[in-house]
Parts: sequence; structure tokens; C-alpha cells
Amino acid sequence: MKNSRQSHVFRTVTMNYPLLNRELGILAFNERVLAQAADPATPLLERLRFVCIVSSNLDEFFEIRVAGLKEQMRENPGMLTPDGMTFQQVYTQVCARAQALVEKQYAMFDSLLPCLEAEGIAFHPSGQWNDAQVEWARDYFLRELVPVLTPIGLDPAHPFPRVLNKSLNFAVELEGKDAFGRDAELAIVQAPRALPRLVPMPPGLAPLPNSFVLLSSLMLRFASELFPGLTAKGCHQFRVTRNSDLFVDEDEITNLRTALQGELPARHLGDAVRLEVDAGTPSRLVRRLQTECGLTDSDCYRVKGPVNLVRLMPLPEMVDRPDLKFAPFVPALPKRMSAAPAIFDLIDQGDLLLHHPYDSFQPVLELLLQAARDPDVVAIKQTIYRTGNESALMDALMEAARNGKEVTVVVELLARFDEETNINWAAQLEAVGAHVVYGVVGHKCHAKMLLVVRRTRQGKKTFLKRYVHLGTGNYHPRTARLYTDFGLMTADEALCADVHIVFQQLTGIGRQTQLQGLWQSPFTMHTHLLEAIRHETEAAAAGKKARIIAKMNALLEPTIIAELYKASRAGVKIDLIVRGVCSLRAGVPGLSENITVRSIVGRFLEHHRIYYFYANGDEKVMLSSADWMERNFFRRVEVAFPVRDKRLKARVIREGLMVPLRDNTAVWLMRPDGTYVRRKPGKRPFNSQMALMQELAQHVQTGTRG
Repeated sequence: MKNSRQSHVFRTVTMNYPLLNRELGILAFNERVLAQAADPATPLLERLRFVCIVSSNLDEFFEIRVAGLKEQMRENPGMLTPDGMTFQQVYTQVCARAQALVEKQYAMFDSLLPCLEAEGIAFHPSGQWNDAQVEWARDYFLRELVPVLTPIGLDPAHPFPRVLNKSLNFAVELEGKDAFGRDAELAIVQAPRALPRLVPMPPGLAPLPNSFVLLSSLMLRFASELFPGLTAKGCHQFRVTRNSDLFVDEDEITNLRTALQGELPARHLGDAVRLEVDAGTPSRLVRRLQTECGLTDSDCYRVKGPVNLVRLMPLPEMVDRPDLKFAPFVPALPKRMSAAPAIFDLIDQGDLLLHHPYDSFQPVLELLLQAARDPDVVAIKQTIYRTGNESALMDALMEAARNGKEVTVVVELLARFDEETNINWAAQLEAVGAHVVYGVVGHKCHAKMLLVVRRTRQGKKTFLKRYVHLGTGNYHPRTARLYTDFGLMTADEALCADVHIVFQQLTGIGRQTQLQGLWQSPFTMHTHLLEAIRHETEAAAAGKKARIIAKMNALLEPTIIAELYKASRAGVKIDLIVRGVCSLRAGVPGLSENITVRSIVGRFLEHHRIYYFYANGDEKVMLSSADWMERNFFRRVEVAFPVRDKRLKARVIREGLMVPLRDNTAVWLMRPDGTYVRRKPGKRPFNSQMALMQELAQHVQTGTRG
């Protein structure tokens, strides 16, 4: 069976240069995220949120990466990863590193509890309840929980249930005989996802302004109520993480949507890869759970606190304490927009660059809305990777289709963990008459492109004109407020023609066509990047000025890394801003002493991909949705697009690269051994995100930004 997703493919290549391990790099990134929770400069509720983010990140890490490691250990035990380790060696190091990270995470969570309590926010365990609180809690348990809970007693007729992926479960140790005369020993209770994990205590009973009871506390106190006549000797929470990758046979696919719909239910029941139990769980019970899940001690995480910390993520929104959160930031529209009656007129006047979240995402929505309602617009084409369950953007596309526009949407059904959402959107779009295409099997469509075709009049002459939006991030209004991304609106004929060709490739069938301005995966992007790096290498070797600056989420592709090493040895100054995992080792004498690697972890998720090359003074700047990874170069449809307007190019260089390079508060620097150290602010602290928020807000107010 071929895996069309291939998200956890472990490429084995022979490299003469040192590479850092991908899995360990992911864990190192999460250590940097956790450090935000330790930073007293981070508002208290945001510190809690960072603790929860680490849990969410680790869930996906185990569901995909560790699951992939386990598969490779079984299927290819003798193969080596690109960094030269066997899969078993990687797995051993990953387990040790993950155990240490989880222990540190829960210690951090525990240290935040007294800080929260001092601010009137607390989780009240059952051992601290007074009589009135116990009465309320029992009533809530019997009224709200018991009707939806299904306890499963274990006996020959009821074997150990296959608990759902990441569900909260309780193992209840019992004593006594049931109604049928059976000896009761153990029962499993799964908490339905519909149940709230955080229950506010009524104001009259709450000792603090924001008092909460965890679902687990209710279960631990009243579990015996589920087993009348029996004694509950112990109740212990546990959680199982399963392999959540989806597999479809590329050779047998006739309808990708149908194939995925058949696979999605199985996601919750894949092979177990991790067991989390509360620290007080008896060893005999832990061994039982491990045996039932087919897991070893290395896969078992004993935690001192809730096993599902990620479900505490809503707490900051449940507490009305703005002083304990990041100060509100409302992206504004450039003054230039208010002067133009139509966004098409605005684009006709010159390219428009948006830097999210500092700039509002509204112009993108406005472009779609105006296109949907403009009688002169005849066609709209768009790619969709992630957009959320509720999306004004998708509503606009459906409105356009209902208004008779030729609407074509390339929906990527294999967007990890958004498959079901995208299937639903695809069905809704088809229902209103839009053309829905799922791209090319085996090549995820990750490019962010919107093309509008509009009838334009010039004197007595009528012709069709194209407008495009190209971005580094998803068409997702919510994440556009949280992720840093660039978007470009343009009517540049060459770029518009390129985008048209890429859409033709995605929706039709034809040979590769040479593009004028775009770099495109899986065809030309990798080659163009290698050429651009080599040109800088040649310039440096000839004694000319050479510079490479690149910003991305991940850097893993070995041939690109090899070329960067060669460029460094030739004297090219290279600054890499890599938020997540980076396999390149920076600052190694004789190899990469001219390369710096930075990772910025702050309020916003650094998400844009920017490639800068000095290019003998021409300063070539490309924006893209593509990280420097094998999958982005060879197994995805991606585009990188140039910023040609000199003023806008200067903005990208400054806001996207130079300002982050000045950061000395949220930045981590890679050392030659591959570890990271946080940069010390010194006498003049400079936070790049804060600086851009302040600066860009001022530009908007003065009308100097466009």
C-alpha cells in the first residue's frame, strides 16, 4: 500500500556533511516554546497557554513522527536516518528527551498554580471541598455526567476496550460482586469529548473569583456512583495516543474524497504509540495498561497533574482578566484602502503588500467579496489548504458561485487533521455549482493562490484582466491574526499568467510549462534555490559581496544544506531564521562559521517564508509557502513569488528579515553542537514582534503605509 500522505517519510541519504536529527529538533523547538511559560515577562495566562501549546504540539509529534519511527523500526531496522543514526537509536534518544520535556512541562504547570491562585484563579481538587461544594459537585456529577458516561466492566464478555485516540479515560479499581455474581476488579470509563474538562464553580460556593473544578476531580471523587453496591478502591486517569496518519492506495484511488471518508473513522483507533497516566497510578495497573496497548516503559509517561493539559487551553478565554493576557492588538487597514472605491482600482494603482497579523486580513476577504458581487468578474480560482470550520472566505466563494461566476476551488483534502473540514467545504462548494478539484494525487497542493478574472473596459475596447493574491500563509481568517505571513495583491501580467498556468496544471492535464516569475514545486523551485545559492558562492569566491538571508519554519533538505555549507566555506555571510527544526549545524569551524541560525518564539507564530539573495546588488527576494524540506520541493505543489516593486521589496527585507535579526529578547541562537541558547537582551532589549506592532500601527494612523 502506498501512502499518499507520506508525511513521516524518513529519507535515507549518504551525506558527507553533519546533519542534526529531525525528531530531536522538533523536541528542541518545544523546549523553546516551554521557555515562554517560564518567562516572567510573559503575562500569566499566556504562560499557561504556552504550557498547553506544548501539549498540543507533542500530541501531533507522537501521532505522526513517533508513529512513523515505530513503523520504520519494524520495517527497516537496519536503515540509517540522514543524520547517520539507526531508527532504534533515534527512538531511544527521542524517548529520553520527551520524558525529560514532559517532566519539565508539568513542573512548570505546577509552578504556575500558586501564581494563578494569587490572582484569584484556581483549580480546586476534591480533597479541598467543603460540604456545600461536595453537595454541588455530586449534584453536577449525577445530573451532567452520569447520563452520558458508559462504564465498561472488564470480564471475558467485556475485554479491554480500544480507547479512542487522545480521549480522557479512567481506570477504576473495584471490589465486590455485581448483580450477576461476578467479581468486580476493574472498569474503564471514557469521558466523552462533549463533556467540559473545566467546570466553573458557582459564585456562591467559589472561594475565589475564578474557581474551577476539573472533570478528572469529579470522576476521582464520585466514580463509585457509577458502580452501585461496589467499592471503588481507586480511580486513575490515563490517555492513549495513537498513530493518526491516514493511508490511501494511490494505485487504487478512484475518488480521493470517498477514500478519505472511509479512512477518517479509523484515525481514532490506530496503533498505540504513547500512554499517559497520573503519577499515583499503581505499578500493576500501569503494567496492565501497557500490555493492553502493546507499549513499553519507554512509551509510558507518568505525569503529576491532568493527563490532558491541552484541554486547559480555553481557560484564558474563560477568565476576564485582560491584565493577565497579551495586550489586545487590532490589525488596521492601510489608509490607502479607504480612498479606493473598489479593491481592483487599488491594485491597478500598484501592488499591495499585506504583512499579517500587523496588517488586517480584511483586504483579502474584500477582494473575494467584491469579486463575488462585481458583475464584471467572470471567474475566480483559489487554492484552499486550511481555512477553519467557519470561514467568511468560503462563504464569499459560495456567494460567487450562486451569482453565476465560474468558481474553481482546489481543495487539499490531505491537509493534516483538517481533512474532515475540507471534505465538508468541498461538498458545500459543489452544492452551489462551484468546480471542486482535489489537485494531484501524491502531491499536496500547499500553494496559496487566488486568481480573479475581470472584464475591463478601456474606451470602446473590452478585454479580460487578471488579478492575483499570493501568500505565504493559509486563507484562514483566524490564524491570520496569530501567524506572521506576507500576502501580495498584484495585476502584474507575468505573475498572473504564471498563476493561470499553475491552476491549469492542477485542474487539467498537460505538460510542464515554463513560468516567467514563479518558482514552482515539484518542478523548478529546488533547482532555482540551488542556483541562487551557487551564484552567491561564486560571487564570494570572486571577492564580491555575497549574502543569503532566509526565513522559514523548517530546514531539512540535505542538498540545500550541502550547498549552504559550501557557500559558507566560500565566505558567504548567511543568516537563517528557522522557527522550528533545522538539520543544518551552524558555526562549525571550517564548515559553517559564516552561518547563523536563529529561532524566534514569541506572541505570534513566525510563519512566513522569505528567501533573500544579494544577487550582485539586485537583491532578489522571494516569498513562499514552502519550507526547505524534501516534501515541499518534491511532493507538494508550492510556489515562490518575487516582490518586484522596490518600495515593497524594501518593506519585506526590513520587516521580514532585518527587524527579526535585531531581536534580542525572543530569539534563540544555535551553537555549533546543535543546541540553542537564548540571546540575552543586554542594555537595550528589542522584541521584533512588539516593535513591528508599534511601528506598523503608527504607519497606519499616519497613512504612510500601503
